[in-house]
Amino acid sequence: MQIKTKIQVDYDNIISRFPLPKHHRISTTMSYIVLHLFLFVLAITQSASQSTTSGDVITITKAANVAKPGCQTQCGNVTIPYPFGIGPGCFLSEWFEITCNTSFNPPRTQIGRIHILEFTDYTFRIANRVSSRCYDPLGNITEDNSVFRSLAETSPFSFSQKNQFTLIGCDDIAIFLDSLVTNFTGGCIALCSIPDQVVNGSCSGVGCCQTSIPKALKYYYTTILISVDGHTKIWSFNRCSYTFLGEQDRFTFNGVSDFMDPDFRNRTSASVPVLVDWVVGNLSCSEARNVGVLACQANSRCVDSDTGVPGYRCICNDGYQGQPYLEPGCQDINECEDPNNLCDGVCTNTLGNYTCSCKHGYVGDGLKNGRGCTKEKSEFPVIKFSLGMGFGFLGILVGTTWLYFVFKKRNLVKLRRKFFQQNGGLLLKQRITTNDGNVDSTKLFTAQELENATNNYAEDMILGRGGYGTVYKGILTDQRVVAIKKSRVMDETQIEFFINEVIILTKVHHRNVVKLLGCCLETEVPLLVYEYVPNGTLDDHIHGKGSMNWLSWDDRLRVAAEAAGTFSYLHSATSTPVIHRDVKSANILLDDNYTTKIADFGASRLVPIDQTQVSTLVQGTLGYLDPEYFHTSQLTEKSDVYSFGVVLAELLTGQKPLSMERTEEERNLAIYFVTSLKENRLFQILESRVVREGSLEQLQQIGELVKRCLNLIGDERPTMKEVATELEGLRKFTQHPWTSQNVDEENANLLNKENEETDLYAESINPYPSTREMSSAFSIDNGLLYPSNILR
Repeated sequence: MQIKTKIQVDYDNIISRFPLPKHHRISTTMSYIVLHLFLFVLAITQSASQSTTSGDVITITKAANVAKPGCQTQCGNVTIPYPFGIGPGCFLSEWFEITCNTSFNPPRTQIGRIHILEFTDYTFRIANRVSSRCYDPLGNITEDNSVFRSLAETSPFSFSQKNQFTLIGCDDIAIFLDSLVTNFTGGCIALCSIPDQVVNGSCSGVGCCQTSIPKALKYYYTTILISVDGHTKIWSFNRCSYTFLGEQDRFTFNGVSDFMDPDFRNRTSASVPVLVDWVVGNLSCSEARNVGVLACQANSRCVDSDTGVPGYRCICNDGYQGQPYLEPGCQDINECEDPNNLCDGVCTNTLGNYTCSCKHGYVGDGLKNGRGCTKEKSEFPVIKFSLGMGFGFLGILVGTTWLYFVFKKRNLVKLRRKFFQQNGGLLLKQRITTNDGNVDSTKLFTAQELENATNNYAEDMILGRGGYGTVYKGILTDQRVVAIKKSRVMDETQIEFFINEVIILTKVHHRNVVKLLGCCLETEVPLLVYEYVPNGTLDDHIHGKGSMNWLSWDDRLRVAAEAAGTFSYLHSATSTPVIHRDVKSANILLDDNYTTKIADFGASRLVPIDQTQVSTLVQGTLGYLDPEYFHTSQLTEKSDVYSFGVVLAELLTGQKPLSMERTEEERNLAIYFVTSLKENRLFQILESRVVREGSLEQLQQIGELVKRCLNLIGDERPTMKEVATELEGLRKFTQHPWTSQNVDEENANLLNKENEETDLYAESINPYPSTREMSSAFSIDNGLLYPSNILR
């Protein structure tokens, strides 16, 4: 029987959503745009695909690989377990009917046209297909194969999350999508320029990239979307690129040898299968039980599906084994036949368990790990025996209690020392001492102090959540209000970011930088304690989460000038220059007087004075990330200038850097702002209050400043000191009495002129434009790309 598929997929419709370019070789400027678009597409689609499922942990007893009595048990080398079966009456439902295709040698096991390699308890493995694209030395495509695979939409099957999407290549962007059911889109970028950069066994984005898939995936299409340079620069060692979905534990990247293997596609198709999850019933356990169609037999239990596909599974109870879908159900295991049972005396099997006892004439509990069995001595006086046992038990109890508290105290000390080392305490001590500081200058809080300050991290004390974890409001014993940053999980890759932020905030002392009060290293994840900044972020006030009443043109200039002055101080006035690397409106805080405070130095870098640029792993936030930095991995202070240019554009327009709710032309604010300025449409995109309160000369001058900051070539951008100087000049220009005499009249005329020509402000002004937050599946959360120069 063929699988019934209700959705017929038209490849042209899929490709039309992500059209492949006719020419794979593109200019440097175009590569920036392609990369922006790729990041943008992934960001808006991945958010819908990410979900988590919580549930009780269950112990699964392996079911017997048994077919229904009287039915064929083998097809070629594959054993067919019920509920699957070959022939009428041998399978649970039409979805589980197996066809044994004898036209192959050995015969091939199939469900419809799906070639099955092996059955396990709750999955089966199917043959793989690998997508490929090859090039000649001039960058022309010589081979181009995409892969589309589908399971019927109404079937109880789905591609398992134990599979992962893999891209092999050194110059490629690949996509993995299901636009039909889950609306999921994933992707990988794999880059490298020389063979020595490629590491065997590593798929972190250099020559090999891997990413996970969502639950309930029934369709997928994978292809190599584009090659940045058509493999012309790496053709000598990488002529072809490959993408595929496969079982994650079956593939090991062999580095350059995989690039040079002409049989890679066939070898991977044969050695890396695809796992497919299966469930039965199309109902939950309770629903199937209520309508009397539950397939679970005696001595088994029903477990609801955790694959995202409606249905359930049957599992033998503890102490039982067998086929839970067939009568008479699971059978009791005789644990006494197992030589590894715990009995030292007599073993007695019971239903689902067993008991241990001693033979006649012996006393004890009959357990190997207990008192065992000892021969009974009738001549021993009962009173002496009882007293001896009582005093012995009392001594053991006292001794055990004493040892318990001694070991508990010792273990607590060891645990705190372990957490201190695990959270980078020794590295922090070394770095602060090396940088002419003292570790005592950073207060070390105890875990108990911070638990008390946050009311044991109560929900109502949460100030915000992000990719790094959660920020809590806390009140210390001296009544100081603080903000406590608690990471979700701390691993070795993130310790450097934590230490980096502590070191930088210890070295930097500036009225417009959030002050670090201390940290706590004796907990499972490290905690940072900052001064409390009560009025939220600039992002909140621009985009509608805070009050907009105070955000006049003068206030916007002041906030911009204060922020620019702070970044200028970090770039050029500290003993060792600091590049922030994550400049955005969400990292510009406002205190109780609406004074600017710069925060989040976890991604920042200290740059030696004799260097102008540093090679780093790319980090940043979508919409703010410097395209030149993304493309070259060369971090300079001009990368902060580009990001600050986007913040200035936000202040002027009131729009988010990226938004799907705007037209395609307007989605990327940086590109849209520069284009509007070039086409003399600046005043059409500025927020109405900015146009009313700012003078024509001011707006034109700050517009040109934003344009220079957003220049794709870093060397042509101004320094942050020049930006700060120009903004301060605009502020002083606003404060001169002769500059404000005709501002209202000038801007009113401008508004009237725009209304006459374009009816620009005919509708009421909405200070909070509706936008949607962007998120992505390649580990972008609250603005950080951790910690690789590729996006997955």
